[in-house]
Amino acid sequence: MVGGARICLGQIGAPHGVRGEVRLRSFTAEPDAIASYGPLEIEDGGIVQIESLRPAKDHFVATLAGIRDRDAAEQLTNAKLYVARERLPQLSEADEFYHADLIGLIAVDRAGNHLGTVIAVHNFGAGDLIEVRATEDGATELIAFNETNVPTVDLGAGRIVIEPSPLAGEDKT
Repeated sequence: MVGGARICLGQIGAPHGVRGEVRLRSFTAEPDAIASYGPLEIEDGGIVQIESLRPAKDHFVATLAGIRDRDAAEQLTNAKLYVARERLPQLSEADEFYHADLIGLIAVDRAGNHLGTVIAVHNFGAGDLIEVRATEDGATELIAFNETNVPTVDLGAGRIVIEPSPLAGEDKT
């Protein structure tokens, strides 16, 4: 998230071919929905419009408005694509969250003891992980974001409840 008002929906990769197409990774729940958001912003304030999108092996190949050659496509390599937070659809389920809404939440245990702060949400392919920076030593820990490990998310109160790992605090030597 940039500037608190925009949410990252995807990232442009390397050019694909010589006609200006680019590789594109989508971070939306339904990956091809990224094309339905209309114009997207990039870091420098520029606007990108996806004209067409087709699936490839582990990404999409996209045609962007105004990008018609490889040189122009190369200028956008690694650019992140953002949308204003208010343009995102309302969530229909009580247990659905936008990753950006979780970042900054205070992490507590069931007794209310302060454990740290959520600093990031990752997904490396096996499900969402929250990264929590510990209050005491500043170390970070990745925790599977599921109902077992995170039984409560209270956006209104700005906190999550974490069920500590059975290994937490044990001497592992």
